[in-house]
Amino acid sequence: MTARPDIRLTGVSKSFGAAGRRVDAVDTVDLTLAGGQMTALVGPSGCGKSTLLRLIAGLDRPSTGTILIGGESPDDLRRRAGLAVAFQDAALLPWRTVEGNIALGRALARRPRDPDGIRDLIARVGLSGFERRRPAELSGGMRQRAAIARALAGEPELLLLDEPFAAVDALTRDRLNAELPPLWEARGATSVLVTHSVAEAVRLSDRVLVLTPRPASVAADIAIPLPHPRDAKVLASDAYRDLCAQVTEALRDHQFPENLAAQ
Repeated sequence: MTARPDIRLTGVSKSFGAAGRRVDAVDTVDLTLAGGQMTALVGPSGCGKSTLLRLIAGLDRPSTGTILIGGESPDDLRRRAGLAVAFQDAALLPWRTVEGNIALGRALARRPRDPDGIRDLIARVGLSGFERRRPAELSGGMRQRAAIARALAGEPELLLLDEPFAAVDALTRDRLNAELPPLWEARGATSVLVTHSVAEAVRLSDRVLVLTPRPASVAADIAIPLPHPRDAKVLASDAYRDLCAQVTEALRDHQFPENLAAQ
């Protein structure tokens, strides 16, 4: 099991561009995300969800404030391969097989070779029999499974997911929502998910943060005390529906003015 670092953002803001043409993306966020939990970020399109995720990953630098992950900076955590990111685009290397792409995730994390562990991970994401296939031979959902398996292969302490299921069809997305959470839950990683789907946010997370329109700040902080696994019985419960309604209402209260005018 990996470590369970918490994430602390103190006075974090992010702006792009020079004076006069500056775009404020994130506005003075003070936040602690508990170690070992999955936190979902939802909000209007373009509100700064992905920017906030990139700041946590150390792929962008905050204009003000600090980010610490288990007491380390994102740069330090990334340098020792303690975090992994899965994006909407699977970004698999086209010349590598499924097995080769997933093994690369382990190699980049400087983990020892583990052929048995890689085969087990391939089986767990439902890709047994496709080990020798290349990305062009896979469906979109299969490529996403391989990309998430690659992220998990390095046994990250922090797993960041930026709309990882957005490019697949609804049935595949539902299947991935059911099949993949046990993988990152079993590894104990602290996880952050960016999604536009309220149902997905409530289904997958322990906590949902609803962000305001740009510049992003936290408009609502909603705990999701549903039992795991989130099976069909849980998804049919009044508690699940009530939490979805609560998140939807918070989103409705913090939309872009043009969206409100269109309703």
